[in-house]
Amino acid sequence: MVEPPVSDGVVTLRSWEVADAPAIVDCLDGDAELAGWLDRIPQPYTRADAELYIALEGEEKLAITDAGSGRVLGSIGLTWQEPTVTEAGYWIRADARRQGLVTRALLLASRYAFDKGAVRVQLRADPENVASCRVAEKAGFTREGLLRQAHWNPRLGRQQDWVMYSLLRDELA
Repeated sequence: MVEPPVSDGVVTLRSWEVADAPAIVDCLDGDAELAGWLDRIPQPYTRADAELYIALEGEEKLAITDAGSGRVLGSIGLTWQEPTVTEAGYWIRADARRQGLVTRALLLASRYAFDKGAVRVQLRADPENVASCRVAEKAGFTREGLLRQAHWNPRLGRQQDWVMYSLLRDELA
């Protein structure tokens, strides 16, 4: 749980609340672009799906919100692989894309992870998901290599490669 919320003045990261479930549905339901890349997000996406997402343990899930209005923009999660390594994953609503907001959120989440003791934040993205790769690169993550045919994605109807990116504590600007 993020206490207090962390912000850069443009985006704020905070813990999800059950009251956020309708906003999550509004972000995810019917979003074909997200559904293709993130095949584990159910479609159609319901309030019950959102409530389950909020309640599930194992990933530290943070709401990405507009710092001024509090509007839910997306989500970023940290899954701890071991005490000093965490893996980030993110999504953002369609009308908030291509504004640099996820890059800001990734930097905030990385700083938060380093403050909690991480020495490495890593993430994976399909190399064909140019926007997701660009977020990692703009945040200063290093492309380490390609995990070839690492995941079967039934929505894309193909094995996905994943690019592995990482950011080390001393690389955070």
